[in-house]
Amino acid sequence: MTSANFNPLIHAQHRLQICAILALTSELEFKVLRDKLMVSDSVLSKHLKSLEEANYVRLTKRKEMGRQRTWLSLTSDGRIAYSEHVKALQNIVANS
Repeated sequence: MTSANFNPLIHAQHRLQICAILALTSELEFKVLRDKLMVSDSVLSKHLKSLEEANYVRLTKRKEMGRQRTWLSLTSDGRIAYSEHVKALQNIVANS
């Protein structure tokens, strides 16, 4: 069994869910992700900051209908890291 691609940063429950949800779309609004995860703004912001610092998630702020909204997307590095992490988890499950 190899854990070479296991990513402890992504593996935390909420960060794994964030990556899984963002992997399904090109972009998602902050509040939609927050509601899907059923967490507070501060909890989501904390996890996004960790992912952003690793260059896995990109935050884009745009003004729409007079309000500033935050949009989230996985970067190329984030998509690769998430994909490799999922493969590592599949290897762990297959070899247990």
